[in-house]
Amino acid sequence: MLPPLKPGFHKWLCSGDQIFPAVLAAIDSAQKTIRLETYTYGGGPLGQRFRDALIKALQRGVKVQVLVDSFGSMSLPFGFWDPFTATGGEARWFNPVFLKRLGFRDHRKLLVCDEETAFVGGFNFSTVYEGDGVSKGWYDIGLQIVSPLAVQLAAAFDEMFARADYQHKRFTRLRPSSSKRNIPLEDGQLLLTGPGRGRNPFTRAFRGDLKHACTVQIIAAYFLPTWAIRRDLIRIARRGGKVQLLFPAKSDVLLSQLACQSLYRRLLRAGIEIYEYQPQILHAKLIMVDDAVYVGSSNLDPRSLHLNYELMIRFTGNQDLATEAHGIFNRDLTHCRQITLDAWRKSRTWWRRFRQRWAYFILVRLDPYIARWQQKRMPN
Repeated sequence: MLPPLKPGFHKWLCSGDQIFPAVLAAIDSAQKTIRLETYTYGGGPLGQRFRDALIKALQRGVKVQVLVDSFGSMSLPFGFWDPFTATGGEARWFNPVFLKRLGFRDHRKLLVCDEETAFVGGFNFSTVYEGDGVSKGWYDIGLQIVSPLAVQLAAAFDEMFARADYQHKRFTRLRPSSSKRNIPLEDGQLLLTGPGRGRNPFTRAFRGDLKHACTVQIIAAYFLPTWAIRRDLIRIARRGGKVQLLFPAKSDVLLSQLACQSLYRRLLRAGIEIYEYQPQILHAKLIMVDDAVYVGSSNLDPRSLHLNYELMIRFTGNQDLATEAHGIFNRDLTHCRQITLDAWRKSRTWWRRFRQRWAYFILVRLDPYIARWQQKRMPN
């Protein structure tokens, strides 16, 4: 068992080699409660190791609850959680897979231990993350926090755990969404988002920061932001600000990568710098607008901004955390290739442009349309 960490502690975790040992240590040290929420949970050796750690926590009297998305964790073997539930644990599948409501997913990643220590970020519990993110394993970013914020994150988990069966009252689509909330914190905001009516609090806070920004650095695995956000970024670059975007050179979702590349020409023409991470698949989500830092599960694409349940934290006034975040970005640039406008123009054959435009249409137009069609026909 590790000695307790003092409130105010934070630590950036930038590879599977960093995140998984830290999470296991927190689970092994928990004395009262463990809440685990994730989109993808794999049933391989890594998933079994974490399940065994959760069972040991149950055996020492800890209350343990697990929430996994039924689509993101579709490959998990039937009965995987039986040894866990037999020991007294609670495991739920979010939104059991039905064709009529397939489009709305719990994409959040969260671990809260004893309502004191929490982990947020883009990591899933999958063997593809094992490694340093450079020579081996997907590259992702997480944050360990020891703070009163953990109490708010625990409450956010409890709400999603209760919502797991995804049953709705009549005329839900006409009601303001209770999943969209901006919760004030001592040094920022907890931004909870989901489908339904009402403005996305993450988008609203992000655009508010962009209004007067001088420096923007974004690491995005999937980048298809709204037209308004793209316009904000272009305006910053055109008025002399610095906008740097870091995208994957290798992606697990080729369609998303092609759609993102359809935006390169206009962004580059405005003076925005674009870099592609070379060594491994990039799955990270990290945003810095001057000294405001955003970390969590949300991508900057239509699915995260409008359809999925997501969790982001906006930190302000924490200079150490912001300095470290900018340092992570600058370090990652050493593993990137910069995309220039002239080289990009020369590389775009008609076939490549055609694929990029169709990918953009599918993800920006077709996918959200189908999801909203499903919502309208969702059983009450």
